[in-house]
Amino acid sequence: MSDELFFESATELAGRLRTREISAVEVAEAFLRRIDDENGRINAFATVTYDLALESAAACDAALADGRVLGALHGVPVAIKDLSEARAGVRSTFGSLPLKDYVPMQSSLCIQRLEDAGAVIVGKTNAPEFGHKGVTDNLVSGPTRNPFDTTRNAGGSSGGAAAAVAAGMVPLAQGSDGGGSVRIPASWCGVYGIKPSAGRIADVTRPNAFIAGSPYSSVGPLARSVRDAALMLSVMAGPHPRDPMSLPASPISLRDLTEGGLRGRRIGYSPNLGGFPVDPGVAAVVARSIQVFERAGATVEEVDVVLPADQWELAALWGRLMGVLYADSLIRLRQEGYDLIGKHVDELTPAFRDIVVAAQTRTAMEARADEHLRSAVLDSIEDAFTGFDFLVTPTLAVTAVKNRDDGQTTGPSEVGGVKVDPSIGWCLTYPFNFTGHPAASLPAGRVNGLPVGVQIVGRRHQDAELLAACAAFEAESPWSY
Repeated sequence: MSDELFFESATELAGRLRTREISAVEVAEAFLRRIDDENGRINAFATVTYDLALESAAACDAALADGRVLGALHGVPVAIKDLSEARAGVRSTFGSLPLKDYVPMQSSLCIQRLEDAGAVIVGKTNAPEFGHKGVTDNLVSGPTRNPFDTTRNAGGSSGGAAAAVAAGMVPLAQGSDGGGSVRIPASWCGVYGIKPSAGRIADVTRPNAFIAGSPYSSVGPLARSVRDAALMLSVMAGPHPRDPMSLPASPISLRDLTEGGLRGRRIGYSPNLGGFPVDPGVAAVVARSIQVFERAGATVEEVDVVLPADQWELAALWGRLMGVLYADSLIRLRQEGYDLIGKHVDELTPAFRDIVVAAQTRTAMEARADEHLRSAVLDSIEDAFTGFDFLVTPTLAVTAVKNRDDGQTTGPSEVGGVKVDPSIGWCLTYPFNFTGHPAASLPAGRVNGLPVGVQIVGRRHQDAELLAACAAFEAESPWSY
């Protein structure tokens, strides 16, 4: 089987599988071999599900023999993230030593939807402990290496997912994004990633059904093309009665990608999102990408984004909100016998431990004050949207950082002489998790051989319009591996 298979469009592969030009078992076996060949170099997968993949693929072939297509992803290999996106019976470590052997008994809704659509799950991809930082490294599996330079990190927290897609280990991977965790590794690995509007993909969480709103976190696809990502998003999207945050049904249609686009649209371009320091090389690549938007028919005008606090204070706000979210999410694990902030606290990554422990002493009114600042961020972003259909910024301030060998890789602590939070402060992504806007990262070019992403943000709930805009950009500036 040709190596071209590993970089084939997921949409095209799905078509070949449905017409029986190729069998799902043949495809699964080929991608499992690819994972075996590449994972030692990249470390994208924390767990490879050989038996599950082959059983699922065989079920796809059996269904097709009976004249049944299981769904839009019939037989397509897909990777899922090694965090809370669980597949029943498959190890989910969360990148955390106390959970290195944890096996959930129930699948997450988005994973169930993928499998119902015929996806073949080939494994779980590496992530930092509970996704607490913008790089992928942990004390269980170590760092995920960037396919463009294996001395460097793939980004996070969906770093294993993005690296697996970039290296041809899977055509599609599921990520999740609470501060940029789909868009950050998409930028560093030169793939496409989208965080849909808050609530677009339902997530049934317990004991707190509202946990995904503080800040807004969402599942999102990682792919090598906008069309492939839209295919995966179309499968995962949709409401659920037990998710009070989920939006009403608004199907994602691949036909929508050819409609609207960027012609006649107005874009507000912010080189620094109102005060983030950006490396000059990255800034230059993103500035050049503005010409692509213009060639695609958009009118681009620089916009002054006036945030209510500086980037250092906003990064601290994100850390506090996430600390409360993490502390809340650990309640369910404690009920299952995993007391991470008690019995196992000394086994946690120091940075993760610090934000979770700090959350234990926050008062209700302190948490409310954080929501006030978050509301001011929403107002500032809506002000910036005045007169524009989309906002465009760099996805990240820097290119991929060097990996460490102790499980403690972080982002930079300063950019251009300006102090930034090493966990998230160099990411121009997390403000849109405060607000819930759909946002995507597109490959824009390279600096010294390392990919750079441009972030495009749509108006709230206008996911289809954002996808069409991304497709128009991609058509003008196709990415090559």
